[in-house]
Amino acid sequence: MTTRTKDNSRALKAFTETKSEIDAMLARLQALSDDHFEATPDEINWGHVGSLKDYAGLLRRITDSAFQEGEFAE
Repeated sequence: MTTRTKDNSRALKAFTETKSEIDAMLARLQALSDDHFEATPDEINWGHVGSLKDYAGLLRRITDSAFQEGEFAE
């Protein structure tokens, strides 16, 4: 019987490219957060709060999926 070796080089390449994209997005988000999302205390309004809540909700979906929490809990 012949055993075939599975070649996953294309999948590995796609995985590492996508991981690099995620890392770049996370770095940009971290920099924006470090800069208080480009807002100063005197100009904060409910629009800023709404935007941050939207961002938090989107990130929560990602973290819930990644860590099998929230709606993704088993």
